[in-house]
Amino acid sequence: MTIANPAYSTRSCRYGTEALREAALLIRAGEPVAVPTETVYGLAADATDSHAVATIYTAKGRPSFNPLIVHVADRDMAGRFADFSPVAEMLAARFWPGPLTLVLPVRADSGLSPLVMAGLPTVALRVPAHPAMRALIRESGRPLAAPSANRSGAISPTRAEHVLASLNGRVRLILDEGPTSEGLESTIAAPEDDCVRLLRPGPVTAAMLEEATALPVLIGAGDRIEAPGQMESHYAPSKPVRLNALRAEKDEYLIGFGLMPCHINLSPDADVREAAASLFAALHIADASAESRIAVAPIPHEGIGAAINDRLRRAAA
Repeated sequence: MTIANPAYSTRSCRYGTEALREAALLIRAGEPVAVPTETVYGLAADATDSHAVATIYTAKGRPSFNPLIVHVADRDMAGRFADFSPVAEMLAARFWPGPLTLVLPVRADSGLSPLVMAGLPTVALRVPAHPAMRALIRESGRPLAAPSANRSGAISPTRAEHVLASLNGRVRLILDEGPTSEGLESTIAAPEDDCVRLLRPGPVTAAMLEEATALPVLIGAGDRIEAPGQMESHYAPSKPVRLNALRAEKDEYLIGFGLMPCHINLSPDADVREAAASLFAALHIADASAESRIAVAPIPHEGIGAAINDRLRRAAA
């Protein structure tokens, strides 16, 4: 069954028992729901229902060749949809639940909508740590395909109000549980027998993957898109973005890092993890400012700084 009238206003409800029950009913009816994870807010729908998955692509204006991450409750549920190698088992045991997505061979009997995989022989799976997303998976009884809850290519949402500004009228319900903790999308990795390929940097760093598996981590995926977040222009505000800026030029809104004059600072203490949690919110504020351009201070590349710089490079592309 689907809900008949697709023209509706969007409601943002504080996460709780009643809001969760309503969200689960919408999921089972084939509707998408915006829900927080520990990374960013996701636009979730039943990953086994092609109509429901299509509503995600439509609401976001997302190209159909860009695959989706499927969120599941636990490792056992994940095993219904993908084949796990010993390396994949190690990574799941170490980082799930948490901000790591694994790209794995999809099972022939997975029951997932083909739209989720976007024509690929693999599926991207994650066990999220956020209680709201975990509860929605349990309450709906469905695996949830859930890209970021924003228009395709735009700044990712780390607060309910970011979702509302981007998708008002395109999604019926937003579960509001305040700002997300990590602030950047999950790390995406493809485990192989002799290495781990890092397809998108995120909170789980290359060093952490290497330490967990004792295998080399290869960064990059070549020219083909095999996971979300690999399009050259992505996470982008509506204004031009200049990187590695030490001061603001005329008509620029400067996002700083460390002690420096700026309009907003990702971390006065130069803490890259604090900067990661603040990045998308700062880009939203800068995009809404009176200045016509955005400048961003240099961010160290170490640790999660690699993920910050990945998002900024795509935002500026």
